[in-house]
Amino acid sequence: MGKEIERKFLIDHQKWDNLGKPEGKLLRQGYLLTDKDKTIRVRATESKGFLTIKGQTIGATRSEHEYEIPVAEAIELLDNFSVSELSKTRYEITFNGKLWEVDVFLGDNKGLIVAEIELESEDETFDLPDWVGVEVTGEEKYYNANLTTRPFKRWA
Repeated sequence: MGKEIERKFLIDHQKWDNLGKPEGKLLRQGYLLTDKDKTIRVRATESKGFLTIKGQTIGATRSEHEYEIPVAEAIELLDNFSVSELSKTRYEITFNGKLWEVDVFLGDNKGLIVAEIELESEDETFDLPDWVGVEVTGEEKYYNANLTTRPFKRWA
């Protein structure tokens, strides 16, 4: 069974704004199913599509199965079957040998920036870039599926 071990952090906006970054990729992401135990997600980039099935998160770990699908099919699934959706720009930044995926959210989640790092084990050590702030791993309001139904702009 596939698994994902991922930790999430908020970003220091000022340091992020001043950081030299690679070009980001626009992602459109929607959910065919969301409940507390599992999600089925569709994601489309400019050139690729993905279908991802995720299980319940325990600590920083959950089961995950991801399959590349034609981008046209991903867009069709998003347009016709998605029950909730969000958009974001993703930046991939390598820091001290580790890949960080930084999501700058758009639309109703504008203003939220979250960095994720995937690990081999929950106790793996890694260095934090200076633009990384508070850890939010396990805080359900930061789950992408939850951001589609309770977006950042409504948190105040």
